[in-house]
Amino acid sequence: MKKVLHIVASPRGAGSRTLRIADALIKKIQKDIPGAEIDTLDVFAEKLPEMNITRVNGKYMLMSGQELSGEAVEAWEEIKAHINRFLAADIIVISTPMWNFGIPYKLKHYIDVIWQPGFMFKYTESGPVGLAAGRKVIVVSTRGGDYTPGTPAEAYDQITPYLKTVLGWAGITDLTFISGQPMDANTPEGREAKINEAITRAESINFA
Repeated sequence: MKKVLHIVASPRGAGSRTLRIADALIKKIQKDIPGAEIDTLDVFAEKLPEMNITRVNGKYMLMSGQELSGEAVEAWEEIKAHINRFLAADIIVISTPMWNFGIPYKLKHYIDVIWQPGFMFKYTESGPVGLAAGRKVIVVSTRGGDYTPGTPAEAYDQITPYLKTVLGWAGITDLTFISGQPMDANTPEGREAKINEAITRAESINFA
C-alpha cells in the first residue's frame, strides 16, 4: 500500500487557497492509487519538539559519529518518531503559502526537527550522501505576487531554491512544484483563474 504524507503549513484551514489546490492533488492521488493511505501532518496544530540544548547536543553526537547517550536518548524519541513518519511515506505533499518570500516558520521548525545526520543524510569521505532517496515530493504553494521563473521577481522566491536544496541534501530529487500566483496582486476573477490553473496542473500529474 502506498503511503502519502501531506504536510500542511497553512493555518487558514478551509480558507486556504493553497489547500484548495492541494486537496485537488490529494484527490488525484487517491484516484490513481486506490487505497493509498493519507497521513496529514498540520505543522500549526502539531506540537513539534523544540530543538533545546539537550537535543542539539544529541545532534552533535550523531554528527561526530557517536551514538546518542545520556539525556539525549529520551529527548530524541519525539524527533525520531517524526523522522520515521516522514520516511514511511512514498509520496510527500508539502502545502505551503509564501510568507515574506519564504516558507512559514512552522514548516522551517519541522524541517529543522527531522533533517538530522544519520537519518536523512550522512557524511562520508567523499561528501554528504542523502538517505531518503526514492520518494516523490510535490510542493503546492500560493504567492501574493508573481514570482514565475524568468520574470524579474523570480529572485525573490525563496521557497523553491530552499526546498530544492534541503530535499536534495536528503537525496530526494523527484520534485514537482505547483504554484498559484499572483494571489493578492490580482483581481478576484484573476485570482480564481490562477487557482484553477494550478488545480488543472495538479490533476494532470500521473501517479499510476
